[in-house]
Amino acid sequence: MKFFRKPQIRRRARRGSILLIASLLCTSALLRIAAGVDIAVAANSSAEKDRAVQAEASKPLANGGKDRAEMGRLLSALQERESRLKDREQQIEARAKALSVAGEEIEQRLKTLEAAEAKLRDTLALASGAAEDDLAKLTTVYESMKPKDAAALFQTMEPDFAAGFLGRMRPESAASIMAGLPPDVAYSISAILAGRNANVPKS
Repeated sequence: MKFFRKPQIRRRARRGSILLIASLLCTSALLRIAAGVDIAVAANSSAEKDRAVQAEASKPLANGGKDRAEMGRLLSALQERESRLKDREQQIEARAKALSVAGEEIEQRLKTLEAAEAKLRDTLALASGAAEDDLAKLTTVYESMKPKDAAALFQTMEPDFAAGFLGRMRPESAASIMAGLPPDVAYSISAILAGRNANVPKS
């Protein structure tokens, strides 16, 4: 009886040990599997995060590169425009200075011309006054001459010139000279005098 119980006890002990070992192995396997799953999940999550971060990081870099290129082109265009504007401003300033100098020269020339014109007017006025005085004196001389002598002198003059003097004389003196002229000469002078009087505006 005792001999029979010992093997049975041993078999039970062996079964218990095997079960314990098996359970430990299963637990270890389960732990390893769970750990592997956790590691894989963590690795996958980390990889996804890394990819997301890289994607997010690459987007600003790409956009930043495009923005930098666009900003570079814009800056270059602005610099070229500013350079053109500066050149144009310099050209405008040069033209303005040239126009200012030309304007001053023109103004000076206008002043010179105005002074010359005023001087010319004075000269013409003096000449006209002197000519008028000369004509008045000659008219007085012709009126003081004897009609016969004056008629002989007027006969040698051009009709227009003679008509000018006769038109300035007193009517009686002019009539005495006209009476001493040949008929054709007297007619020519009369026609010129009549034409001058016809051009006088009527009131």
